[in-house]
Amino acid sequence: MALTIDLSGRVALVTGGARGVGRGIAQRLLDAGSTVVICGRSAPDSLPTSTDGIRSAEAFRVADVRDPEAVVELIDGIVADLGSIDIVVNNAGGTPVVPAADASATFSNKVVQLNLMSALHVATAAYHRMADQPDGGTIVNITSMSGLRPSPGSAAYGAAKAGLTNLTTSLAMEWAPTVRVNCVSAGMVRTEMFEDYYGGPGGAAAVSATVPMGRVAEPTEIGDAVVYLASPLAAFVTGANLVVNGGGERLAFNEVR
Repeated sequence: MALTIDLSGRVALVTGGARGVGRGIAQRLLDAGSTVVICGRSAPDSLPTSTDGIRSAEAFRVADVRDPEAVVELIDGIVADLGSIDIVVNNAGGTPVVPAADASATFSNKVVQLNLMSALHVATAAYHRMADQPDGGTIVNITSMSGLRPSPGSAAYGAAKAGLTNLTTSLAMEWAPTVRVNCVSAGMVRTEMFEDYYGGPGGAAAVSATVPMGRVAEPTEIGDAVVYLASPLAAFVTGANLVVNGGGERLAFNEVR
């Protein structure tokens, strides 16, 4: 018998799901049959659609996930309108590059609020709803390789992502067996801003060549990892960190061998 992933009938929320990695995640959840809601601080030009273009996200909801009250309103509204909240993907995050010595306290606090505290707010609000559902629910936090190694130029971001990995394991222990909590540590991903971030096509190609797989990930490949973790195939997986980085980052000593 072939293994398939069918998430039909499941209601999923993807924070920051309008673009980049979040949009790829939303697309793959749609491909698996989920009803998908995305949220962010401003409405996108278009909603994510399934690969075949037939299904699209159910709705976009304006929400600042750094605000606990707004998060509770978001989760309660989804349950009121769609009947449940079965899958939550904490994807909202990011940071500009600013050396730690030049970053203001306000800047660093905002980075931590967005990349760590927002996930705690969303997960907690979702848990209170999932705990009352017959099948519980599952939460997937999107973290980064920056949380597993030094992150010069984005120290607060790296620290927040490291904290998100620890938060994942703590919540998984607290909320088992009703709610599973896992995370995906993403390597470099070819988002809409990838080439601009690395100075154009040449820089992007040079960076991609440092990955053992010879390329960076597509947003939908992070989505594939999320779909697995959200599916019955991962029914005994909680507190896990699935690293999706194409084999890692080339080490400096490789250049002199």
